[in-house]
Amino acid sequence: MTKARTLYFCSECGYHSPKWIGRCPGCNSWNTLVEEVVGGTGKTSPAPDVKIPFLSELLSDDVPRFSSGNSELDRILGGGIVPGSIILLGGEPGIGKSTLLLQTADSVSRQGKKVLYLTGEESPRQVKMRAERLGIPGDSIYILNDSCLSVLPDYLDKVDPEAVIVDSIQTVYVREISSVPGSVAQLRECAGRIMELAKAEERTFFLVGHVTKDGALAGPKLLEHMVDTVVYFEGDANNYYRLLRTVKNRFGPANEIGILEMSGNGLLPVDNPSRIFLEHRGSLPGLTVVASFEGTRPLLVEVEALVVTTSFGYPRRMASGIESNRLALLAAVLEKRGGLALGNKDIYIKVAGGVNLKDPATDLGIVLAIASSYYERPVLPGGVIIGELGLSGDIRPVPYMNLRMKEAFKLGFSRGLIPKEAGREEPANPGLSVFAVETLGEALRYIDGNGGMDT
Repeated sequence: MTKARTLYFCSECGYHSPKWIGRCPGCNSWNTLVEEVVGGTGKTSPAPDVKIPFLSELLSDDVPRFSSGNSELDRILGGGIVPGSIILLGGEPGIGKSTLLLQTADSVSRQGKKVLYLTGEESPRQVKMRAERLGIPGDSIYILNDSCLSVLPDYLDKVDPEAVIVDSIQTVYVREISSVPGSVAQLRECAGRIMELAKAEERTFFLVGHVTKDGALAGPKLLEHMVDTVVYFEGDANNYYRLLRTVKNRFGPANEIGILEMSGNGLLPVDNPSRIFLEHRGSLPGLTVVASFEGTRPLLVEVEALVVTTSFGYPRRMASGIESNRLALLAAVLEKRGGLALGNKDIYIKVAGGVNLKDPATDLGIVLAIASSYYERPVLPGGVIIGELGLSGDIRPVPYMNLRMKEAFKLGFSRGLIPKEAGREEPANPGLSVFAVETLGEALRYIDGNGGMDT
């Protein structure tokens, strides 16, 4: 028999401590530890007398998926929605989480499937108003305004839906837990019960999750571990375009990206995402076009750089679309291996469309954008730049080179600056004029597009 005991859980990261402390050692947040009572279970019952099968005895038939009605959402989910899966959707307030799920509910209901929409943040009338703006009749969408998850099985037996939307997971609770909704204990218990309902009855659950000021999902990491798919909304809420990125997917590739456009009719898929991130195509100083690979999709994006003399004692390194630490590292390599005097220069980086570039293949394009702004000359106009930059200044090969170059050729690019060592792949698309470089010094010679600038 386990005795009940008191622990203090961090509401931001899930760190637990036997005593209260002001600052969480896990995430360095202040005043986030909440008292929770754990344990107190009785004797365990014996294991049931059932046959445990071998893995080879199980059927391996593919589970039939059904469409969400949005091609970009289907893409990042791995080809559609898997029955019995749990999908966690996170994003900043106002970015379109509820709108996307309401559209998904409408599309799924049009396929003859029942949908239960559990709203804990809005009244049913408010949800109805949003549906009217989107032109959604809601004839097959059941609306439930009850945040108590303890009675959800009764509603499921009554309605028998194939898909359930919980908006949001931080607002629901179970009666058996004394803490407030959104606490670590409530999130853990609610997620566990939802997982049991999803797997036992083959119902698909969509969960809306709040995010912290750092952009991570609020609550313990256990929440992300328990669900099948984790999807993040990225981009500026004031912009037309929204990015969907899967950081976890048990039924498809992770780090897949989807592009949506916010319109009067809701969130619509973008057929050719690369075109919305291209405007000048590298024809201005401080501007380059890079070929990032997101999941299974090549994506061409513009990178803007601005280098100015600092007015402060310590030069700034500010970036939107890449990590600040990565910018500082690339600037250090550019100064050491490229010979640019950046010690008294502020460097600002902006990636078009709110895309977060994590692919190392964009390193070369970023440093050349900085150098282009430094010299006030364009770099390889009409060209795309691909390559990973090493600390020694060497340009390293990257995977999927052919796919990146084919995407550039399809969009009308005529030239490409790539690593000299292409790796194991076949030569890139012959439709482009390819310039191969081995070091950062060689790449800097292509500033101004003449291939002969002395650095």
